[in-house]
Amino acid sequence: MPDMQEFVPYEETLLYRIRHSAAHVMAQAVREIYPDVRFAIGPPIENGFYYDFDLGRDEAGAQRHFTEEDLEQIEKRMREIIKGKHRFAYKEVSAEEAKKLFTGQPYKIELIEGLERGEVDEYGNEVKTRPVISTYTQDTFEDLCRGPHVEHTGQIPANAFKLLSIAGAYWRGDENNPQLDRLYGTAWEKKEDLDKYIELLEEARKRDHRKLGRDLEIFIFDDEVGPGLPLWLPNGGVLIEQLEAFAKEVEERAGYVRVRTPHLTKEDLFLRSGHLPYYAESMYPPMELEGVRYYVKPMNCPMHHKIFGSKPRSYRDLPLRLAEYGTCYRFERSGELFGLMRVRSMQMNDAHIYCSVEQFEQEFMGVIALYHQYFKVFNIDRYVMRFSTHHRRGLGKKYVNNEDLWVQTEEMVRRVMTNGNVPFVEVPDEAAFYGPKIDVQIWSATGREFTLATNQVDFAQPPRFDLTYVSAEGKDETPLCIHRAPLSTHERMIGFLIEHYAGAFPAWLAPQQVSIIPIADRHLDYTRQVERRLRDAGLRAEVNDSSDRMGNKIRKAQAMKIPYMLVVGDREMEENAVALRMRSGEDRGAIPVEEFVAYATGVVREKQYE
Repeated sequence: MPDMQEFVPYEETLLYRIRHSAAHVMAQAVREIYPDVRFAIGPPIENGFYYDFDLGRDEAGAQRHFTEEDLEQIEKRMREIIKGKHRFAYKEVSAEEAKKLFTGQPYKIELIEGLERGEVDEYGNEVKTRPVISTYTQDTFEDLCRGPHVEHTGQIPANAFKLLSIAGAYWRGDENNPQLDRLYGTAWEKKEDLDKYIELLEEARKRDHRKLGRDLEIFIFDDEVGPGLPLWLPNGGVLIEQLEAFAKEVEERAGYVRVRTPHLTKEDLFLRSGHLPYYAESMYPPMELEGVRYYVKPMNCPMHHKIFGSKPRSYRDLPLRLAEYGTCYRFERSGELFGLMRVRSMQMNDAHIYCSVEQFEQEFMGVIALYHQYFKVFNIDRYVMRFSTHHRRGLGKKYVNNEDLWVQTEEMVRRVMTNGNVPFVEVPDEAAFYGPKIDVQIWSATGREFTLATNQVDFAQPPRFDLTYVSAEGKDETPLCIHRAPLSTHERMIGFLIEHYAGAFPAWLAPQQVSIIPIADRHLDYTRQVERRLRDAGLRAEVNDSSDRMGNKIRKAQAMKIPYMLVVGDREMEENAVALRMRSGEDRGAIPVEEFVAYATGVVREKQYE
């Protein structure tokens, strides 16, 4: 039996309550230092908490901002408040009472009005049911909040929290709104946990894919192109091509066939699929031509359904596995964009498997097997499968309104994972709108968690598109559809790999695999011959013919994290050899050219990591 862990929501943990309470204590400390501050929101997040503030303007009319010195002062005052062991007191209030409590706080008033209409919670997140309006008070500070908190401030470990940074953030994530100052902090149950997290943060800074992406000339963003729309430089182009070639090789062996679909389509397609009511806010606005509305596509599945339905199908055609690296566009809020991890243009390692109920278990486990194959190649040893299910209260709003099919397909997935001995955690109320799904969570070398891929069961769209096949008994049957993307998008996968490998990609994936370094100009002709031999063998090799000294050429190659450096001098020319240096700094000495070719091509072919 697999280890199916009981899922405990973060909101129900002690750590969440500590961080939530620390955010309120931080806000109190800020108000005491800046009495005229206007408060926005202050939620706990994955590894800590933040609060957004508007400090107003100084006497000269300039916008005030926090400084690093402020962080020290705020931290000091927070520890004094924590020492006071002030109780967190809960109170329910009417909308009118709340507006009086927060007079002079325009951001809180806007949130209260949203709460009053039943549209948002106290953080501005959309809700489906009208929430209770409530506050929590500790010491002299009262905030709009539904909790939960610790019992009193003394339960926040004074030696296990730290304010980390100051950032800018637009109110409600909209660049048309005022820009606020966001203070980030972290809090833990023990000092040892804090110390470990600070160490991981330092390592994460060194591996930040946004910085390494620029330094290693992989990708850039440009204001004139637009936020969230990456431009891939030649090195990034190599990474994309290698990943795509690898996926195609794996998928061809697994029986997938490749298709291609356009970047935009008529509105009618997304109305039929049911995506528009659920996805409209995440889609770019439509364009109208000749009286017809078109959308750039946020997903590929409706077009794949059209391909399945383009001709009669029989049970002999199933399973049909349609694969595509399709480019999709989603209008993520500007405040949510984050390097390559959250973008507006993405290329998805997408496929849709059409199968019978009897074939479902084998097909679903086939996708899980792909995940494990990729984990092995990319050295991913920490991951979890999250089984996301529906909730009855969301039927017809958040989820397709068919309780019987929800129960049936969720039990199918649960049984498949159990029979396949695949460990998973079950998470309620996080399914796709058309069916249950498995989300694959992975962790990089720095402990950062990523949602890498998804494996979704769709019982809703095949009937919407009238997809059928003729069974062995001659009856029309509706196939199940499995949506899957084991390698996520190029954008997210490459962002993850940059951080996972700290930019030192395995040789098969490295944009430049070999730098050939002549010691003097008289060695150039020979290095050109070596370059041609390596390229003929399929290696990405370049001669560094700059006027730099040899030592500087080696340092630059190491800075670009090129796996192999081949130094060529008089002796190497005479012996038809090269002097092999590794990017780690190891000097392996002279080696015949053909021996290096055999060695390097073997490492690349086997996708080894050195």
